[in-house]
Amino acid sequence: MLDGVSLDQLRTFVAAVDEGSFSAAARRLNRVQSAVSTWVSSLEAQIGVVLFDRSGRYPKLTPEGVLLLADARNVVSGVDTLKARARLMSAGLEAELSVVVDVFFPTTVFSAAAKAFASRFPLTPLRVFVEGLGAAYQPVLDGRCGLGILAPMPLEFPTLVSESIGPMSLVTVAAADHPLAKFKRRIPKAALLQHVQLVLTDRSDLSTEQDYSVKSASTWRLADLSTKHAFLRDGIK
Repeated sequence: MLDGVSLDQLRTFVAAVDEGSFSAAARRLNRVQSAVSTWVSSLEAQIGVVLFDRSGRYPKLTPEGVLLLADARNVVSGVDTLKARARLMSAGLEAELSVVVDVFFPTTVFSAAAKAFASRFPLTPLRVFVEGLGAAYQPVLDGRCGLGILAPMPLEFPTLVSESIGPMSLVTVAAADHPLAKFKRRIPKAALLQHVQLVLTDRSDLSTEQDYSVKSASTWRLADLSTKHAFLRDGIK
């Protein structure tokens, strides 16, 4: 019966294929050759399929064995992954790491950090949120994210522990054909007041009625940075 197939049988089957013979598989598994032959034969009897052609000096996979080998590898690999992940979780490693990243944080820097994370913790899934202003703090405050890479805000968050990872410069930009782009020196405040400023608005209530780096009396509010970028490129004045 298929329900009686054991992990030991599947491991022995895979080892026999990888090592090229039952005797070599026995050495790898630290068993006697007769035990390996018995495990493989019992597996064949239970699934009703001949896995090896034993007519030659060394056992050779039958066409059916070739097809079932991939399934056996998947089962063994899946169990090994389950055991490894369970060991890590029992040692205190998160089952999943959820991170919120400020929308202005350089994507290349975060991507490099994520790549290093994947190399060190290959069994831990990563869930990433990208937000701005107070909306970036909200997933950490409500427990959806355990870590945030966030820009500082003039607000107190007593439940959070923070550590500086370095400065990040933000500059005012305009399209190449925008009137402000013609200035070759510091742009006067009076000139800034004459044009629409595209402002990223907070999708949370944490910074209600607070503006950051707003220079113009005429503003368009956008909650989506990609839309803001598109408007900038189109030279909205």
